[in-house]
Amino acid sequence: MSRRESKWSWTHALVGAASAAAALGLLSAKPKDPTFDLISIDLTSFKLNLPLLDADLILTVHVTNPNVVPIHYSSSTMSIFYKGSLLGSADVKAGSQSANSCKLLRLPARLDGLQLAHHAASFVADVAKREMVLDAAVDIAGAARVLWWDHKFVVHVASHVTVDPLFLDVVEQENKSELDLFVC
Repeated sequence: MSRRESKWSWTHALVGAASAAAALGLLSAKPKDPTFDLISIDLTSFKLNLPLLDADLILTVHVTNPNVVPIHYSSSTMSIFYKGSLLGSADVKAGSQSANSCKLLRLPARLDGLQLAHHAASFVADVAKREMVLDAAVDIAGAARVLWWDHKFVVHVASHVTVDPLFLDVVEQENKSELDLFVC
């Protein structure tokens, strides 16, 4: 046997197996999009804004982080649309979420009575049929720490929600989230 030929050894086998396991771990840890579901809408108060009323609400949103690392995110504002017009907004406070976890967020929101008045005929028709379609959009920026590095991300969430305007029940919803990960 010449010097260039190598002998089989347990050390080389273990190093190879460990490298394969690490590569598999990195491939299976590919970032996944979080999920968002609107659970409930609670009317908290009306604010007199002569000659109209603004409505204050609490939106309860179920958020799932399907990733293997915890995340930290900054505050942002969700825009709420009715018939293509900005109807109001909800505040998303800065926070964090553990890996592979679910969390309920309670978002304070305000709907502008003046904007709703611009669509009074449509709103009255929606109340009569007890179905009101709202759209919402938000971009949430944050970071996920992997070992010693923070990986920045932005999640864009777009929601299409049908609610009962009388009882504020969520009738139907479609939520799409898209994760953009910045590797720097």
